[in-house]
Amino acid sequence: MYRGRRSLSEHKRIVVPFLKWAGGKRWLTTRYAHLFPKKYKLYIEPFLGSAAAFFHLQPTAAVLSDANADLINAYQQVQSNWKKVHRALVRHQHNHSHKYYYEERNRKHRTAHEIAAQLIYLNRTCWNALYRVNLRGQFNVPIGTKTAVVLDTDDFEYTSLLLQRVNLLASDFEPVIDGTQENDFIFVDPPYVTRHNFNGFLKYNDEIFSWKDQERLAQTIRVAAGRGVKILLTNADHSSVRRLYRDIGKTITLRRHSVLAADSGNRCATTEVAITVNYEAEDADA
Repeated sequence: MYRGRRSLSEHKRIVVPFLKWAGGKRWLTTRYAHLFPKKYKLYIEPFLGSAAAFFHLQPTAAVLSDANADLINAYQQVQSNWKKVHRALVRHQHNHSHKYYYEERNRKHRTAHEIAAQLIYLNRTCWNALYRVNLRGQFNVPIGTKTAVVLDTDDFEYTSLLLQRVNLLASDFEPVIDGTQENDFIFVDPPYVTRHNFNGFLKYNDEIFSWKDQERLAQTIRVAAGRGVKILLTNADHSSVRRLYRDIGKTITLRRHSVLAADSGNRCATTEVAITVNYEAEDADA
């Protein structure tokens, strides 16, 4: 497990994630930042997505992983090759149109930085920033309404510096969590597999992350908790999830506004759960 340290030459500053991801946790870092522990050794995030928690905390050493190898490649290329990624995004911005989107969606790039830029381009211009592939592994989300490819919030140079501290892994969550040690901190935000609060939104379907995977995750967390690892887990506020984690840590109800449901009538107040293990979260008013 990576435990190196590299310091930045400038003060910590706000970083907006360069990807948007269904179920992303920017709302969590904004409204519930007090739930994250203040002290830990190594930061681990095994379901990376947009990495909102990582960019909020900016830890001095981290392991970031996801089962989506294309997603990890995007982070690796921003980490080591951000200038080429940015130039490719400028080209996509210049060429963007309805016709170009579908041509690019079907195009097969060979170089890693072009593959990364393609993922970022599609993420920024597809419908609802959704990542979905068909049975052949082909991205198949239709074009959305957004046309901006190069954003005012982009700060790839500083993002690259932050990622120098990181070991990026394309991996299932289990070996990553199994490699943690006492006083490490894991932020666990798994794909949700239950419809909850009638919000009309499922993060992933059962074929991608099944209930058996949820049970396997819960058992892996139990073992890590026994080693003294600090854990913050978020999940659907559903009776099946509460039962699965009833003997692990402290459960907290999180209130938020859902904006991702396809039906606007289902975009309403909803709740999720957070579970803290091996540490006491600070009071929100402290």
